[in-house]
Amino acid sequence: MTLDAGRPQTGQPNSPAPQQSRRRLNRAALGRAGRAALLATGRPPVPDAIEPIVQAHRRHHPQADLALLSRAYRTAEASHRGQKRKSGEPFITHPLAVTMILAQLGAETTTLVASLLHDTVEDTEVTLGQVASDFGPEVSYLVDGVTKLEKVDFGAAAEAETFRKMLVATGDDVRVMVIKLADRLHNMRTIRHMKPASQVRIAKVTRDVLIPLAERLGIQVVKTELEDIVFATLHPEEYARTRTLITAQEVRQEELFGPFAEALRRQLAEAGVVAEVAVRPRHCVSVHRVLLRRGPGAWPQPADLGRLLVVVEEVADCYAVLGELHTCWSPLPGEFKDFVAAPKFNLYQSLHTAVSVAGAPVEVLVRTPRMHRIAEFGVVALGGPQQGAADPVEPDGGDGPGRPGWLSRLLAWQQETPDPDAFWTTLTAALSDDREITAVTEDGATLVLPAGASCVDAAYQLGEQVGHRCIGARVNGRLTGLATPLGDGDVLGILTEPDGGPDQGEPSGPSRAWLECARTPGARLAIQRWLTEHPERVEPAERPGAGTPADQPVPAAREPARVPGGRPRLVVVPEYPSAPVRLARCCTPVPPDRVTGFRSSRGSIAVHRADCPTGERMCGDGRRQLQLDWAPGAATPTGFRVTLQAEALGRPRLLADLTAAMSATGLDIVSAVVEPPDELRVRHTYTVELPDARTLPVVMRAMLRVSGVYDVRRTGLAAPRPPRLRPNARSGANPGDRAAPPVRPSGMSGRSAALSPTSGPAPGHG
Repeated sequence: MTLDAGRPQTGQPNSPAPQQSRRRLNRAALGRAGRAALLATGRPPVPDAIEPIVQAHRRHHPQADLALLSRAYRTAEASHRGQKRKSGEPFITHPLAVTMILAQLGAETTTLVASLLHDTVEDTEVTLGQVASDFGPEVSYLVDGVTKLEKVDFGAAAEAETFRKMLVATGDDVRVMVIKLADRLHNMRTIRHMKPASQVRIAKVTRDVLIPLAERLGIQVVKTELEDIVFATLHPEEYARTRTLITAQEVRQEELFGPFAEALRRQLAEAGVVAEVAVRPRHCVSVHRVLLRRGPGAWPQPADLGRLLVVVEEVADCYAVLGELHTCWSPLPGEFKDFVAAPKFNLYQSLHTAVSVAGAPVEVLVRTPRMHRIAEFGVVALGGPQQGAADPVEPDGGDGPGRPGWLSRLLAWQQETPDPDAFWTTLTAALSDDREITAVTEDGATLVLPAGASCVDAAYQLGEQVGHRCIGARVNGRLTGLATPLGDGDVLGILTEPDGGPDQGEPSGPSRAWLECARTPGARLAIQRWLTEHPERVEPAERPGAGTPADQPVPAAREPARVPGGRPRLVVVPEYPSAPVRLARCCTPVPPDRVTGFRSSRGSIAVHRADCPTGERMCGDGRRQLQLDWAPGAATPTGFRVTLQAEALGRPRLLADLTAAMSATGLDIVSAVVEPPDELRVRHTYTVELPDARTLPVVMRAMLRVSGVYDVRRTGLAAPRPPRLRPNARSGANPGDRAAPPVRPSGMSGRSAALSPTSGPAPGHG
């Protein structure tokens, strides 16, 4: 559906468009009939200039206060008298056109009054005080919300600060942004009268900010028309090519959709479902996106140019139509989407499916009349802000349709970006992608996030302190890193360190690396603010011996030995002093492990622990061992990778407590595997990146301090004998309770054996 400046639309999906000549005749007839009707009923006549607006307005609001609308027009006409637009037309034609757009959308009288007056304060001598005195504070607030800030006062920041002002006003009354969108739509319709440079600048702002806002408010009729005009302005050649391709396929489109629509009407009538079936053409930008997905030089198919729209009376009928479609035509797998049960963030509701018709995939949308109005007109279809609270609950956790969740979040972070350039950059980035996902926490809370958001974004959406204390995440039951992108429908658990931090009175806090995976402005601003407020806090991975107890001094670091090329040397190989070396992943050697080496066919040296089973097999196969040792101050650019296994009694929060203890030492957890419990005992296997070799014993001690953990060892060492459990032993100990020390074989201490990086396997284990 498109908005027409000369005649209000009915809003029905299959209403035929009138002929231009008939529209001119009808307008004159309506004017005469309207004046006669008003005189007959004793109502004061309205000015001729707003008669089309009145007709459109009364279609949605039969009891509208026309006297207030007439008075607003007279004030606007007198204020703008003598002013001209760039096109040479009288300026009053602009507020009239904007008001006509809003009347066709179904906006109520107060919004129309404000739209007639929306440029008076900005471009005439009328003041906000006069508007408030003559039309009330509500109209004055809306007019003030859309009034631009002066460049004289704000300079280059005027545009950014104007949008900030409008967004803040929209937070209290969404009608401010609705008026702004209608204002921009008419300005874009007449953009050809602007200078080329101004056309490009205005079109880019419309593309980057206003079109995404129209999408978020659900006003599709405005969004689609703006998209086409912006496309034609910024890419005229591509626009012309796409229009030509659409025109060339119109006959074939009718040949495909016409018989299918008729067959569906008959089928629904036989099933007793009352429905209106109509072909819904795609707009130019939508077709262009299809062609881009197809690749260069693609030619549109008839099915690409439109969709079938079915409007039924009740919600239950939507699913009845779906059943008839999938019974009589072949549904395409993966194309069904139920936005009735799970509305989009902008309140959009419909059933989407696709079926095969004559070998071509045809999309079908099914909705009720109310769903159709909201799909077309968005928040405007919900009525005034007072009516919004009675409508369905906002799906993304907002304060109702009048203030959706995305707007609440936007208003929250804009307060933290006083710099106009930073605000504008953050705003355009936040609006750049209108795709969103919904994740559910393990506690049942719903999180709406932009597509591509990570676990870091989810943590900060749950609260700033949750974000600062997060140390890991569980997605669909599996432990994962904080940088992991979330998918639609994921079940998420955020793992946080205990209150007060591991050894300090405040959380370890975010890392600067988190900024690389934080997508939402709220998360990025919170991380940046924390880093700014804690300049003395060095990244944990950069602290030598991070996590070392205070009573154990950190050994002085030695300058690592280097090979002739200048690279740090890991090991000293007397026979091959310049050969490249690599650490074997099978045994993950770390200084000061006893090590041996084997030379590969390419000349590099593979370094294994002396007790590595793989190395022993290589010796058995006749491979020659090389004598080598760690170089003084041995280090790698990325640290040492080690795999650790923790044996523990299963209890709640064991995983969270272990990862918290490990993260507090400054390492990075690469992966984690939790094996199923066996007689109340569990085994956790972690692969970690150590900032340096001295961190390894520190990490293992920290893991052993966790309640319930009775042994920590590196893979390849002997597994400890599990403790004997009494029949009444419980695994669900409180995190603060210390587990009873396990009974161990005589002469063997699981803790002391596991803590020694140099210890080999226990006797009897190869």
